[in-house]
Amino acid sequence: MNPAPPMEGNWESRRSWVKTQEIVDLYANYVMPTYSRTPLALAKGRGAIIWDCEGKKYLDFFPGWAVSGLGHCHPKVVKAIKKQVGILMHVSNNFLSGQQGELAQIIIKNSFDGKVFFANSGAEANEGAIKLARRYGNPTKRYEIITMEKSFHGRTMACITATGQDKVKIGFEPLLEGFKTIPFNDLAAVEAAITNKTVAVMLEPIQGEGGINVADRDYILGLRKLCDQKDLLLIFDEIQTGMGRTGE
Repeated sequence: MNPAPPMEGNWESRRSWVKTQEIVDLYANYVMPTYSRTPLALAKGRGAIIWDCEGKKYLDFFPGWAVSGLGHCHPKVVKAIKKQVGILMHVSNNFLSGQQGELAQIIIKNSFDGKVFFANSGAEANEGAIKLARRYGNPTKRYEIITMEKSFHGRTMACITATGQDKVKIGFEPLLEGFKTIPFNDLAAVEAAITNKTVAVMLEPIQGEGGINVADRDYILGLRKLCDQKDLLLIFDEIQTGMGRTGE
C-alpha cells in the first residue's frame, strides 16, 4: 500500500471513510450499468499518478480517453479553474462570454479558417457535424454520408449508425437511414460509393476504438481532392487524436 500525500481541500478528512466496496454498492443500486467498469474506485490524482480509495498508487496510462492530456490536477489548470469559479460559474448560450470568444480565436489560429461549435461531448460534436452536413445538402436533397469500417463516432443514434462496427448497433434497430460504410484507407471504395445523394465523407484520420489504424497521407490528400471535385463535405472526427493528443 502506498498512502497518498495530502492534497488541497483537506481531502483525507472529508473522504477517507469511503471504501471501494461502498462505491461499488452505490453504483449497483443507483447507476445504470451502461458501461463495463473496472472495480477500481479512483480517489485522487497528481500528474500521471492516481490513488484508489484504499490509498494504493497506480501509474495512469489511460487519462480519461485522452481528456486529461496534461495529467491529473495540473497546477495551472487547478489555479485557472479556482479563479474562474470565484467569478462566474456558468454562462448560458443566451449571453456572450469573453473567454469563450478568446478560446475560439485560439482554436482557429491553431487549426484552419472557420468558426467553432462548442459541444459537451465527442458524440455531440459528431452529431453536430452530421446535422451541418445534412443542412448543407438539404437544398439539393443530398443527405447520405459515407463512413468507414472499424470507425467509432459516439453513442447517439446518428453516431452509432455512422460507426462502422456492428457491435454498437445491436438492440437499437431500426437505425437511421442515410449512412454508407466502406473499407478504410481505400480511395477507390469512396469514389465507388458516391451517388447523387451523397453529401459528405466522415472518418477518423487515426481510428482509435477500431484498432489504431492510421490513414495514409495519399489517401487523405485524395479524399480532399475528391470531395472538392464532387462538392462533398469532408468530416474529420479527431475527438481522441486532435489538439496535440498524438504528440505532434
